Amino acid sequence: MRTVDWTALRPRDEEPAGEGLRERKKRLLRRQLSDTATEMFMERGFDAVRVAEIAAACGVSEKTVFNYFPTKESLVLDMGEATSNSLRTALADPDLSPVDAALKILSTELADITSWLSAQNDPTEAKATLLRFGMLIRSTPSLRAYQRDTADQQVAVAAEALARRTGTRPDDPEPQIAATALLALWPIQFRALRTHLNRTGTFEELHDAVSADVRRAAHLIETGLNSLAPRRRG
Repeated sequence: MRTVDWTALRPRDEEPAGEGLRERKKRLLRRQLSDTATEMFMERGFDAVRVAEIAAACGVSEKTVFNYFPTKESLVLDMGEATSNSLRTALADPDLSPVDAALKILSTELADITSWLSAQNDPTEAKATLLRFGMLIRSTPSLRAYQRDTADQQVAVAAEALARRTGTRPDDPEPQIAATALLALWPIQFRALRTHLNRTGTFEELHDAVSADVRRAAHLIETGLNSLAPRRRG
């Protein structure tokens, strides 16, 4: 069943310094569960696969799966906490503006994806697989809802970090709108990736094209809506 090396899409899952055997086994099992679930969902559809089947394929109990992942949706959308942690760290850096902090995270995540693509034996098939992965999420209501909930949680994380920077409260209008605007850069990157995936020749060109779209959106956040003028055509 496994045709794509999903583990290469998780470069953050490197072996921590001083990791013991028990911790390593837990980390690798978590990755195996997510990768196996992703393959099964893409092959048969999210709703057609039971968690018990994923557990059986990995040789563990269904209870064990839920010990690692609180919901079925989190088996496939499992990077939200990593992004939240990155937001906390980057937005706390006084040497980075909020927009630059978001761009730094997005650039790393985009580099992870293009590195994953270039590492596959068949890059053309890998592109198609990545598009199918996006279609799986967009076509599954529960995954879309989970993704929205995760985005809301990340807005709250960003608002708290921005409030700390500015001496305001997280529920004040300024950190709320700023956090919402910053997190809107993530769907911009996903859409740009989908748009440019089969329009660019090399993965370096793909990275540059997607980054350019994201930076255009980020520029609007920095300059404000007053800079949103009609584009001349022709």
